[in-house]
Amino acid sequence: MTTKNELIEQSNLAFDFIQKLYLEVSYLIKEIEANLNDEVEEFVIGKPGGYGINSKRSAGLESNLVKLWLLRKFAVFFVPQESTEKKGGQLITPINKDLKVIYLRFKLNGPDIKEPEVIMGVLHDIETKNKWGKFEFLMGFFEYKDDKVFKDINNIQYEDAAVSLKGKLHKVNLFDLNDSKAIKSKLVDPALVFYRKV
Repeated sequence: MTTKNELIEQSNLAFDFIQKLYLEVSYLIKEIEANLNDEVEEFVIGKPGGYGINSKRSAGLESNLVKLWLLRKFAVFFVPQESTEKKGGQLITPINKDLKVIYLRFKLNGPDIKEPEVIMGVLHDIETKNKWGKFEFLMGFFEYKDDKVFKDINNIQYEDAAVSLKGKLHKVNLFDLNDSKAIKSKLVDPALVFYRKV
């Protein structure tokens, strides 16, 4: 039988581990951001509501919402500086026929994966059929429709009543990204190849 002191220690260790995992992921995002900013296109990280990630969150007490207290999936995007406009701490990236973005998604936990994944690539041919005039609005939309939008990451062809888009992403296991060289060769370089081909 587990003692109270053992439960306290296990609880503290679990929270420490998750916090360290989140911190490492934030460093990874910043390293990718630095790599992409050095490219000819001068990519900048999307800022829908400031410098942060996009995720589906909940503070609800209903059983089905409690699982959303802990961030298991989240994303950021990168866009060439010339394709966006900075207003305060946010970016405004107009959706037009030429818009294409580098999309970076993390899946840290879920019933459909064995180990944490990083998914990166390009979204293009983006059209909205309502009043969403900027890409930043779509980031929240993706969080609620991720199973449909990213059903086939190698050949994204999504369309519904609100939006249509195409894309190609590739997946790397998070724990295979052990150094800067692996981050560049396994994530950044393939995403740039996709981006420049579209």
